Amino acid sequence: MEFDIVSLSRLQFAITALYHFLFVPLTLGLSVLLAIMETVYVMTGRKIWRQMTKFWGTLFGINFVMGVATGIVMEFQFGMNWSYYSHYVGDIFGAPLAIEGLMAFFLEATFVGLFFFGWDKLSKLGHLVATYAVAAGSNFSALWILIANGWMQNPVGSAFNPQTMRMEITDFFAVLMNPVAQAKFVHTVSAGYVTAAIFVLGVSAWYLLKGRSTELAKRSMTVAASFGLAASLSVVVLGDESGYLSTEHQKMKLAAIEAMWNTEPAPAAFTAFGFPDQEARETHYAVHIPMVMGLIGTRSLTTPIPGINQLVASAEDHIRKGIVAYDALQKIRAAGSEAAVPAEARTAFEDNGRWLGYALLLKRYVDDPRTATDAQIKAAANDTVPGVLPLFWSFRIMVGLGFFFILLTATFFVLSARRALDHHPWLLRVAVFSIPLPWIAAELGWVVAEFGRQPWIIEGVLPTAAAVSNLGAATVLTTIVGFVVIYTVLIIIEMGLMLRAIKQGPEPDTEPEAILASPTIAPAE
Repeated sequence: MEFDIVSLSRLQFAITALYHFLFVPLTLGLSVLLAIMETVYVMTGRKIWRQMTKFWGTLFGINFVMGVATGIVMEFQFGMNWSYYSHYVGDIFGAPLAIEGLMAFFLEATFVGLFFFGWDKLSKLGHLVATYAVAAGSNFSALWILIANGWMQNPVGSAFNPQTMRMEITDFFAVLMNPVAQAKFVHTVSAGYVTAAIFVLGVSAWYLLKGRSTELAKRSMTVAASFGLAASLSVVVLGDESGYLSTEHQKMKLAAIEAMWNTEPAPAAFTAFGFPDQEARETHYAVHIPMVMGLIGTRSLTTPIPGINQLVASAEDHIRKGIVAYDALQKIRAAGSEAAVPAEARTAFEDNGRWLGYALLLKRYVDDPRTATDAQIKAAANDTVPGVLPLFWSFRIMVGLGFFFILLTATFFVLSARRALDHHPWLLRVAVFSIPLPWIAAELGWVVAEFGRQPWIIEGVLPTAAAVSNLGAATVLTTIVGFVVIYTVLIIIEMGLMLRAIKQGPEPDTEPEAILASPTIAPAE
């Protein structure tokens, strides 16, 4: 890696995001599982379900605190490392972040306190409402974050203002209803549900192997298996929707994921295996499955998926149009007032303004894009291709894990229905060793989503290289080292607290049993 400010700023944000995302999925999924368990407790009065809610709630609380601690830093980075990005799109990007902080996070944080300290102060129904509010707040928080992120992937409802040199909102409802954002939200949340389900399944399997807290473990596995199976199936369906939207809005990302170097006759084949060679623009030892990619990516038999080489050629054309827009923008800025803007400059910008971001790709090679040579334009067009090899394999490992989760949860769902959860110790061991796998899948999903849209920080609008703050490389490198050290310590602390809580097991519940059952007839004396 080159130790320049852009690479280091990207590395810092990637590290902090990957660390933070270790906590987010479990928070999302456990919050819903807690609501399910407590609902059963309120409906039946069985104290085992209260004990389950409290036990898994303890693990949720540890994870929640760490998620908050690592998440706050990420928002400050927009001002520290990405100041031009904040200036350029702050009017749009800042709105969902502010709403997330004011509405979702405060809702979640407030009711988390009621969840932990309200067991003996609230009625059963009142505490259940607090638990549902925690779940709603957690998921609502993710919604606003992913609306902001979805806009970066598909910048709808906005326009560039030549006078302010900023992107501004033209339709806030379009930002909210952005199809990319909605697809990312449901896909990410479902992945969080899978993570929590596998976590509960694995920990409960460990208890069964140890012969401890077996009643709690079996009930927890039953809930986790059914919840996890539904979530795993939804992840596949919703992931397919994300892929379909990439065909419309992020063609280069999809082509890179598939290592599709040239446009194939429709319907395109899916490359199940291979080793992409980005320099040679070919995939070695490729194994193709006919028609599958065309059906997934376009949902038709006649629509082609453009290849990387063809998309690079299109990018070169967009860069040339962007240069025209950049020249018109300079004339508009030089005019000083709206009335003094030359008509030809106004027309040129209206016709080519949508490609202005492509001209900014040339800033890596030349200060003034209008002076770029043909070689520099071709180099900038080639920069629109992200790293194909890491995308190709990240996607396939993620998908493979997704199908494994379906198989695992379906197996335990069947065992639960047959009341045979503890009949196969080897399956219990598989569940225990599967605990880390959802986190691997989630992190790889992040790599696919974020690494796949490079070189753009905002797709087609602002290149990543143009969005950084004017900092020294040594300064950023120092903060990277600091973040790695601090976050590693936090993860060690969390792992220690979680393992101690699991080894200690659920606390005995002294609440009197209150089973809601039909009356019985007393025996005759």
